[in-house]
Formats: sequence, structure tokens, C-alpha cells
Amino acid sequence: MMSSEDRQFPAALAAAMVVRLDCSGEDGVDFEPFAAFLSADETTDWFRAWTGNGELNGDEFRVFGQDGTGGYAAFWLVRPGRALVEQPVVFLGSEGETSVIARNLGAFLWLLAAGFGPWEAATSYEPDWLPRTSPKLTAIAEQFALDHRAPAAAVIEQATREFPDFDDTIMELCR
Repeated sequence: MMSSEDRQFPAALAAAMVVRLDCSGEDGVDFEPFAAFLSADETTDWFRAWTGNGELNGDEFRVFGQDGTGGYAAFWLVRPGRALVEQPVVFLGSEGETSVIARNLGAFLWLLAAGFGPWEAATSYEPDWLPRTSPKLTAIAEQFALDHRAPAAAVIEQATREFPDFDDTIMELCR
């Protein structure tokens, strides 16, 4: 497991988080990236509130952005001994949505390049929504994760297949 004090953005994530996704109108992406990970205390406060379980801490998550309703995108530190960039990216929504949206940072970069934010990758609430690719995010994905290139649907399906019990795992922590 990673140290709870390790709160530095990897270079690829830092590069991607400065690019603003098209959030305009109903066709935009609902994602507000943070400039840095939430602190350990902020993450613990959020996770306790989200689960209703005051006995938990947020050490298994590195939160790096949110949607407009307050749902969080985070790395889930579930792979012991592996680097942050090798950990899956998850979405925990304000209405209880849970989803593993990418198997690692490289795959997540390709989701962003394809025009998906974490909420859009995790939900299918807007059947008429169409993603808009981002040339800037594509360039970042090509620079940092060329070997992870895949269509958004494949990225999401691979993550879901690798972590089919994520929702059950999180729901067991809720009170």
C-alpha cells in the first residue's frame, strides 16, 4: 500500500488536469479537476461522510477531481506494492454511484482523450450524450500512455471486468 503522505500528482495526471474539458451546455463533460490530490484528512472526511461509517479512513483513495454534484474521481489503491499510475481509477458519485472506470492512469488518459469524464464513463444516464474528442488530451495520452491506447468502451469494459466486485466492496463499508 502507498503511504498516506504521498500526495503528488504523477506527471501525466498533472498534464491532463490542466486541460479543461468542454463543460459547455448539456453536451459537455461534467468534470472539475483539482490542482492537487485532496489531503489525507479531507479524503477521510469525505469517505466517512460518503459511507456513513466513521470508523473508516480514506487511505485507499487519492481524489483528484469531482463532477458538478460532488461525486469524486480517485485512484483506488487496491494493488499492493504497485505505483500510483498502476492503480485503477474509480468514480464515487454523490447519489451512490460506484464504478471502476479505468484499470490505470494510462487507460484513464485515453478516456479523457475520447471526451469522457469520470461521471460519463461511470453512468449511462444521458443516452443522447455524444463524447467530443480532445486533441490536447489525445496528445497527452500519446505522450504518456501510447501503449494503453483503446476506445473508451474497451477501457471501461476492461476495468469493469477486472474489478467486478467494486460496488459490493464499497457497499459493505456503508452504514
